[in-house]
Amino acid sequence: MIAKFFSYFLPINVIKQKSAISSSLEVTWNNGELVLDSKNTNYSYGSLQRILKKGLKYIGYNRIREFENILVLGVAGGSVIKTLVEEIKFKGKITGVEIDSEIVKIANTYFKLNEITNLEIIVEDAFEFVLKTKENFDLIIIDIFQDTTMPNFLFEDFFINRVNYLLKVNGFILFNTMVINEQNRIRNLEYKKKFGGNYSLRMYPKVEVHNELFTIKKLA
Repeated sequence: MIAKFFSYFLPINVIKQKSAISSSLEVTWNNGELVLDSKNTNYSYGSLQRILKKGLKYIGYNRIREFENILVLGVAGGSVIKTLVEEIKFKGKITGVEIDSEIVKIANTYFKLNEITNLEIIVEDAFEFVLKTKENFDLIIIDIFQDTTMPNFLFEDFFINRVNYLLKVNGFILFNTMVINEQNRIRNLEYKKKFGGNYSLRMYPKVEVHNELFTIKKLA
């Protein structure tokens, strides 16, 4: 493909559009791969895929293969789902929750998420889904951004407690955050304090410069 070849020298834009949720969505060939970006940050593939792959490696690929079901809050183009299916070879059920229906259309058209047989994508607000679902999960991946901003509810006690309730014992939360100022750094330190003796928490700062990952294991 010509666009793929030339993208090693210069990014080649494929589409650029808006949605009711996102002010800018771009699919671009960059260094030989398709990526999904918002106005100011990478949404899927590219650096984001590297970030979440590091988090999955911290948890352990062999351990993840033994899980039964995984919840992904914030699908975007689905790069973490592709890592789970294609690289880790996860065969269990994946539930992806994405608020932006236009992003889901892009993910299906350009990244072929609709061809993954063990994936169910639900177009809904993550807060509403977490509030209503009766399922429990072995791994909950939280990767929710509006461009470079993270919704406040992600750090509020009600949401945190509900996610913890949905997590199975010995299950993991993988939470991707962005730290671009002192306020974000303090916010993350406060988040860390919310997990007591029933959880084993590790924080990985400076992942791809501005991202900070949490892995949280539920012990009891």
